Amino acid sequence: MGKPKRERTLADNEAQAVARNLRVSPQKLNLVAGMIRGKKVDQALADLEFSRKRIAQDVLKCVKSAVANAENNHGLDVDELVVAEAHVGKNIVMKRFHARGRGRASGIEKPFSQITVIVRQTDEDEKAAKKAAKSGKAKAPAAKAAAQKEAE
Repeated sequence: MGKPKRERTLADNEAQAVARNLRVSPQKLNLVAGMIRGKKVDQALADLEFSRKRIAQDVLKCVKSAVANAENNHGLDVDELVVAEAHVGKNIVMKRFHARGRGRASGIEKPFSQITVIVRQTDEDEKAAKKAAKSGKAKAPAAKAAAQKEAE
């Protein structure tokens, strides 16, 4: 008995990791997440390792976890992984007060946030297509290369 297994929401060439209850505002966390979006995993890890932002160490742990999930759970090649997405979301907000003059109080909000990192394995065909699109060339060379691969 029990519940049926939940269907996988990600593609076969993707893996994710989520870090919750990070004691930083979502706005500040999004600055760090924007730093790694779209980069190769080894470059993202290096950027996070030497970042001067305090929360970068927690994001580094999350990216390493996503890479480990990709390698161990889904059998993806670590050298070809790219940080495809990095979502930042709100979490709880601790509310405290600060005593002010004349018996009054003012509120202090201490926000928490969470980050979801999705890594994707890229293929040579995708890389060639992206380079061709970036340089403004037609997609025909990438299509020819894919056709030659299929012919072999």
